[in-house]
Amino acid sequence: MSELLPYQYVLIGLLFIWGGFVRSGVGFGGAVLALPFLLLIRDQPLVFLPIIAIHLLLFSSLTVVQNHRKAVRAGVAEGGTVDWAFLRYALLIMAIPKLIGVFGVITLPGELISGFVFVIVTIYAITYILDRPFKSNNKWLDILFLMLGGYVSGTSLIAAPLVVPVAASRVLREQLRDTLFALWFILVAVKLAAFIYAGVDLQLIHQLWLLPCATVGHGIGLRFHEYTLRAETKVFFRVMGVGLLAVSLVGLWRILY
Repeated sequence: MSELLPYQYVLIGLLFIWGGFVRSGVGFGGAVLALPFLLLIRDQPLVFLPIIAIHLLLFSSLTVVQNHRKAVRAGVAEGGTVDWAFLRYALLIMAIPKLIGVFGVITLPGELISGFVFVIVTIYAITYILDRPFKSNNKWLDILFLMLGGYVSGTSLIAAPLVVPVAASRVLREQLRDTLFALWFILVAVKLAAFIYAGVDLQLIHQLWLLPCATVGHGIGLRFHEYTLRAETKVFFRVMGVGLLAVSLVGLWRILY
């Protein structure tokens, strides 16, 4: 990125603040809501994806550990902040599709998969905004969403819109964000290992100035998340819905234009 102009560096820093805020505030969507705009500055995904992956590994693990310690100090650590039963359930279903996506064995057009995902998720987002959140009682539909989420997480960064509706219907809202963070940590670790194996530049030099940017956004997002937990259930689900809708609209915009 050495050939960029000064104002472009400023924009990249602001976008990493934005991505950090969304990631910690909502629990998903940080990469999807920042990456399309980053690509307008420099259209090379492999420049930004390793940076985003390392940020997610760092901040997701840090947040889960901090919240667990808070729960221990408050004497409410029995249930924990992560729903480990759902995490095991999701990983067992997503593992094979994830590996298939990472190694590119299936070559379905990325635009076709992405378009399908974003259209379906737009419908889910509207149900959350209208306080009619999707509650799936169909085990096979949940499995289909998780399998598709595993595959697209291996090929891109849009697994959250498929996984979040399933998780939201099965996990307590107090545990939802940390459970998603634990899931993203494992999925992204696999993808980062694939980057290292393929010899992709991890852009470690640029971590020196982009990590503080993401940290600022992360801190603001933590405060926002605390507000959503204190708010009424309707507010919580509307925030979820707005996040999903924003992810879907940005994704559709990127595909079309």
